[in-house]
Amino acid sequence: MGRYVVRRLGQLVVVLLGATVIMFTCLFLVPGNPVGPLAGDAKASDPVVASQLREHYHLDKPVYEQYAIYVRNLATGDLGEDFVQRRPVTEILGPKLVNTGELALAAIIIDVVLGISVGMVGALFRFGVWDILTTFSTTLAVGFPTFVTGFLLQKFFVVQLGWFPLLSQGDLQSLVLPAFSLAILDAALVARLMRGTMLEVLRADYVKTAIAKGLPRRTVITQHVLRNSAIPVITYLGISFGLMLGGALITEAIFNWDGVGLALVSGVQEQNNPVVLGVVTYGVAVFVVLNLVVDLVCAALDPRIRFE
Repeated sequence: MGRYVVRRLGQLVVVLLGATVIMFTCLFLVPGNPVGPLAGDAKASDPVVASQLREHYHLDKPVYEQYAIYVRNLATGDLGEDFVQRRPVTEILGPKLVNTGELALAAIIIDVVLGISVGMVGALFRFGVWDILTTFSTTLAVGFPTFVTGFLLQKFFVVQLGWFPLLSQGDLQSLVLPAFSLAILDAALVARLMRGTMLEVLRADYVKTAIAKGLPRRTVITQHVLRNSAIPVITYLGISFGLMLGGALITEAIFNWDGVGLALVSGVQEQNNPVVLGVVTYGVAVFVVLNLVVDLVCAALDPRIRFE
């Protein structure tokens, strides 16, 4: 297991380098002049000012030299300097990463609690009233895009009832609606996946054998059915959590949540390459690490999974 973890962490470095190479190439090919946002439209026309800025930010060098400088700085945790605010990118992204992490954590907790519970009810009461209700509700939830759900939550709970603030104020009350808006679609998918997986496991021979031996129903469900049904659900939740941590752009825009997604959009619009590269590097690292965690959790749940 230790060798597997070391090998996967080595893959993290390779994936990070590959992602940054692609982003550097794309940003180099995109038309535009980043000196404009740096100096302002009035000063950008001054060749002396433009030359000094390009030299300071290494924009006068070939793209491969810029990339080498970026990788060297990245090894020390330096993501560069923001073009607009003239501040370190890590200092700018720090609070935004915290905000996105809070939103993603709240949403994934809703996914786990609501999605798994609804899926279990649907599987254990197959073709019953509860199964029909859960199937109908999850199908309805899947049909609503995130931006529609967000606007509906705002209209009902903010405009009509006045229970929550319209814009984020950085408190727990402001977190409720964005978290539910981000989680509802995934929770419905988790519920459907959990239901289908549990129904498949319930028909397995080892479950029938456990029941024939006279084991209590609760023991069969918890020790055999849930343990094996959880593997595909955990895999999906890991991917979903990684995407959430990478920035929930639509939800952040609707609820004015100052997170990574909005920072990425602003960086692209302002041709702020250090911010764009910083967000992409962070997102790739989080995604690869979460995939490793998911693999290890699945191995702990199912001893048949080996990584040698």
